Amino acid sequence: MPEPATAYRPSPTGWVRRQVERIEETGDTRSVHIQNRPVVLLTMRGAKSGAVRKVPLMRVEHDGVYAAVASVGGGPKHPQWYHNLRADPRVEIMDGTHSWPAVAREISGAEYDEWWERCVAAFPPYADYVVTATQAGRRIPVFLLEAE
Repeated sequence: MPEPATAYRPSPTGWVRRQVERIEETGDTRSVHIQNRPVVLLTMRGAKSGAVRKVPLMRVEHDGVYAAVASVGGGPKHPQWYHNLRADPRVEIMDGTHSWPAVAREISGAEYDEWWERCVAAFPPYADYVVTATQAGRRIPVFLLEAE
C-alpha cells in the first residue's frame, strides 16, 4: 500500500476500533477473534476521506488466497469497507504476525459459488446471513485478496 495521503482514522464502531487497537498492541491478529473464529486485519484507503482504514474480517483462506466477505451480519446495506475496496482495491492483509500487500477483486458466477462454500465452512453463520441479506434484496459481495 502506498504512503498514506492521510493518516489512519480509527473506526467509529467500538468493537472494530478495540480489535484493531489490540492487534496493533500485540502485533498479532490471533490476539482477537469474532465469535471464537480467527480474523485477518485488512488495511485500505477510505473511498471518501482518503484516510487509512482498518477492519478485522473473518479469516477465509484457500491456497494462499484470502476472501473478504461483505456480510454485515446479513444486513440490508454493504459495509463501508466494500465501497473502499471498489474505489481502491490495493490493500494490506495481516494474518497472524505476517503482513503483505494485495489487490482485492470482487467475484461472481461459479467462482463466487465455489468461494461461498469456503466462506461458510470458515464461518458457518454466513449461511444465515445470506438468508437475511437476500430478504433485504442484497447479495453478499465477496472479494478475493490476491498478493501483488
